[in-house]
Amino acid sequence: MKTELAPAQIENYQKEGWLIVDDFLAPDELHALNAAVDTGVETMGGNKVSGEHNESIKDDSQTYYNRVFLQRVNLWRVNDDIKNFFLNPTLGEMLCQLADINGIRVWHDQTLQKPAWGNPTSWHMDVPNWSFHSPNAISIWIALNDATVQNGCMYFLPGSHQQADYERKGGFSPDIGALFDQYPEFREIEPVPAAMKAGSAGFHNGLMAHAAGPNMTPYARRAMTCAYMPDGATFNGIQNILSKEHCESMKIGDLHNDDEQTPLVWSQNSR
Repeated sequence: MKTELAPAQIENYQKEGWLIVDDFLAPDELHALNAAVDTGVETMGGNKVSGEHNESIKDDSQTYYNRVFLQRVNLWRVNDDIKNFFLNPTLGEMLCQLADINGIRVWHDQTLQKPAWGNPTSWHMDVPNWSFHSPNAISIWIALNDATVQNGCMYFLPGSHQQADYERKGGFSPDIGALFDQYPEFREIEPVPAAMKAGSAGFHNGLMAHAAGPNMTPYARRAMTCAYMPDGATFNGIQNILSKEHCESMKIGDLHNDDEQTPLVWSQNSR
């Protein structure tokens, strides 16, 4: 895992809101992560979100959304190899350097596998949909196979995270450009495709506007991602991937400090 960062990479991430690290994983690490994802997906079956009280959240292959990608959330709960990968303190420290924070917790992981001839992913932001608000949330997106313009790589709007808020967020629908009705100023930003070779990784701010193209090939585009939040983030009243029971147990303003739900990965205080 290539976790050492140059000062220019940190500066560029904080300015532009995204960064690609080529060959982030060595070939053996990529092979192991691919195998772990396959095992985790098999373990979850038709369940989209792992964990108690989430068994009712199932795939519906007939919907537009499920032709955007196969999605399985919180594989770290069902597969120790994935848990050890995304809860690696060395990775956590790297993410803290990029996000300029002192501690970091997992929000959720997910595999996003855009099927052959899969639909595009509409422009959206992440944090406005999540159960906390922070300008310092960060996600890692690992290409399990080559992510190309042809098979649906991601696109970013550089710098958009600096203009974003928590109310306007776009959404997942056939209207790929609905976000631009909410942010007309974004129409002037030139999108950047984030094509990546297998084993490379992209990092993006939780308020970064991003999307992915359609898969115009007969093969799936496979990715494994994990979203992280700053240690000290608080509940904002949005359920998102929390179970109904967990959500009802929290009040707005409560700390997200349950290590069974949002485990601590790295903290400056624990060095």
